[in-house]
Amino acid sequence: MKKLGELTEEQLRGKLKKVRCFLLDMDGTFYLGDQIFEGSLAFLRAVEESGRSFAFLTNNSSRGTEHYIKKLEAMGVFIGERQMLSSGQAAAMYLLREHPGKRVFLLGNDSLLAEMQRFGIKIDQEKPEIVLIGFDTSLNYAKMCAVCDFVRAGLPYIATHPDFNCPTPTGFVPDIGAIIAFIEASAGRRPDLIVGKPYGEIVRAAAERTGLQPGEMAMVGDRLYTDIKTGLDHGLLSVMVLTGEGSEKEIEQTGIEPEVLVERLSDLIPYL
Repeated sequence: MKKLGELTEEQLRGKLKKVRCFLLDMDGTFYLGDQIFEGSLAFLRAVEESGRSFAFLTNNSSRGTEHYIKKLEAMGVFIGERQMLSSGQAAAMYLLREHPGKRVFLLGNDSLLAEMQRFGIKIDQEKPEIVLIGFDTSLNYAKMCAVCDFVRAGLPYIATHPDFNCPTPTGFVPDIGAIIAFIEASAGRRPDLIVGKPYGEIVRAAAERTGLQPGEMAMVGDRLYTDIKTGLDHGLLSVMVLTGEGSEKEIEQTGIEPEVLVERLSDLIPYL
């Protein structure tokens, strides 16, 4: 791994040459909470001026894509629906392809429920054939008991993403990884499939959405175990920013090395 200052201009341009679309993580990469990072808008303009495209790719399934589109609009970013891909959407795409017509028990917020319904997924909380869990901030004990019962019964079990914590302006809150842990503790099973970063299903969804091969995309984010591993494991250029959760110390500790390391998105502008 080399930091921006340790790469020659020729080396960095070479790494970016094949990239036709930048897949951008959101919280911790493009903004934090409701505060957009300095230089983020300039980066988007530079990407478009270079003839490339961008899309936002988030693991957070606690909100529907309409929420993120409106949030970005408030920050001065105007995108179409096809430029916003969440792990929830990718899960819906997977269910339609691999389990068409099957009844799904959903552990998730109302916005994720609405997302599933827009895709035509059949939600059945009483007699499901498949269990799908998301980052549910409305979680209660009744939901915990229900999901564990269905998982314990052996139904196919899918999770939208693996993140243990979700960043906030004041720290972190427990994410779906904590939910997966309590289900495993009670029902003795981990998900049969995890859709989101760093797993391959969300890369497949991004390739389908953009019409590009993994080698033509870059995964840009702040987390080693999701964003950077996505790139390293699936053939996308891995670009890490230091505006969020990840740090240089964590890189040393984990051995997960991004191909490009920059302080923030705007550091890439001169090399596009």
